[in-house]
Amino acid sequence: MGNTSFLLPLMVFVAVLCNFVVALSAESPNITTDQLALLALKAHVTHDPQNILATNWSTTTSVCNWIGVTCRSDHQRVVTLNLSDMGLIGTIPPHLGNLSFLTKLNIPNNNFQGSLPMELANLSSLQYINFDNNSFSGEIPSWFDSFTQLQSLSLYGNNFFGVIPSSLGSLSNLKELFLYDNDLKGHIPVAIGNLSNLKYLRLGQNQLSGRIPTSLFKCKELEVLFLYDTALEGSVPEEIENLTRLSDLALNGNDLTGRIPTSLFKCKELQVLILSSNALEGSVPEEIGNLTRLSYLSLYRNNLTGEIPSAIGSLTSIIRLDLSNNSLTGEIPSAVGNLSSIQHIDFRINNLAGIISSFFSISSNTCISIRHPLKENSFGIATSSILDEHPIIDII
Repeated sequence: MGNTSFLLPLMVFVAVLCNFVVALSAESPNITTDQLALLALKAHVTHDPQNILATNWSTTTSVCNWIGVTCRSDHQRVVTLNLSDMGLIGTIPPHLGNLSFLTKLNIPNNNFQGSLPMELANLSSLQYINFDNNSFSGEIPSWFDSFTQLQSLSLYGNNFFGVIPSSLGSLSNLKELFLYDNDLKGHIPVAIGNLSNLKYLRLGQNQLSGRIPTSLFKCKELEVLFLYDTALEGSVPEEIENLTRLSDLALNGNDLTGRIPTSLFKCKELQVLILSSNALEGSVPEEIGNLTRLSYLSLYRNNLTGEIPSAIGSLTSIIRLDLSNNSLTGEIPSAVGNLSSIQHIDFRINNLAGIISSFFSISSNTCISIRHPLKENSFGIATSSILDEHPIIDII
């Protein structure tokens, strides 16, 4: 009887202790939690052509020694998962949301499929996400706003559909946003203008519609803005002059109308300017000469009229110049001869005429194309002289 009275409290104590340990382990994730999350990912990979996960991700070795896994030295928790270019096929399990110390999640150039599990919203320490060139589908989750530390979000080359969630506008630390080459529709959300640290924005090759929101030009840190090959309409907003750091602008392949705004030429850091394949009209502004750092200018296939401005001769850094497929008239200005860095000139399918002696001072390695396919050229030159200097000239 005495022994029984002694054992009963002891058994109760052991039971309470076990429950405490279980509860503690559940509330305090550790490297074992990370290991289980990664093993779940391994189990969701149906094809591993290089057998990296099959042979290297083993419980007999430390998680921190697995290929593609980096742990922080002080707390030995997984902080980086990099499975780039492994040719993996599979899906993302919800268990991956247990990698609570993860700051970088890079799995580009694989064939991961399906939608993204909501449990990923638990990864509040994430700073970099790269899911490029996979086969993910579904909508871009609105819960991406959980990643308050995020600096780079790259989802291009997938099958995401639906609209761009306005919640992305709350990611105040975001510097890079790449959503191009998906099946996204709808308008560019006004909230994107809240991303005051954004430097690189690429939304092209989608099915976006509507106008370019003027709020976008509040992102004054923007250096690269690519909105090409969508269905954007309306004019190029005058507010574009606010993007004084802009170096690369591509708005080609849209339904943009109106004149090229002179305010655009206040963006003096521009090196690449592509406005081709739109319905822009009016003349090429004389202010284009302000863009002295420009190396690539493409205005082809618009409805531009008037003469080529002589100020184009100020573009001494330009390598490629394409004004083809417009309705430009008059003579090619002699200032074209100042383009000492030029490698390719295309003035085809316009209504240009006159003397083109300006080409004599251009490098003999330059490809010059000025032909009209429907009629003989109207240029008064000694053709053989030009051809001697420029064997790849096309004036037929």
